[in-house]
Amino acid sequence: MSENYHGRHVELLSIEPRGLSRAKSAAYIGVSPTLFDQMVGDGRMPQPKRVNSRTIWDRQLLDEAFEELPDSHSRNPWDQDDAADPKRRDRDY
Repeated sequence: MSENYHGRHVELLSIEPRGLSRAKSAAYIGVSPTLFDQMVGDGRMPQPKRVNSRTIWDRQLLDEAFEELPDSHSRNPWDQDDAADPKRRDRDY
């Protein structure tokens, strides 16, 4: 694929960018931008980098943080507390 850029014929490479915007970072890990913000705030996802006026997330750091997230078969401490308390076990939430 090629394109004219300021009068020059330029070949465009099909590459995945390493730096991702907030919305693309959220989509990359499969969550909404609002949940992504919460995950950045609580440390589950990395802090962004600044490039001039742009705020971007490093794809490699997102991958590393994603690997550290618990699997679905991991026990949730809240579930463990509910299972131990017979008054809370059968409650509908």
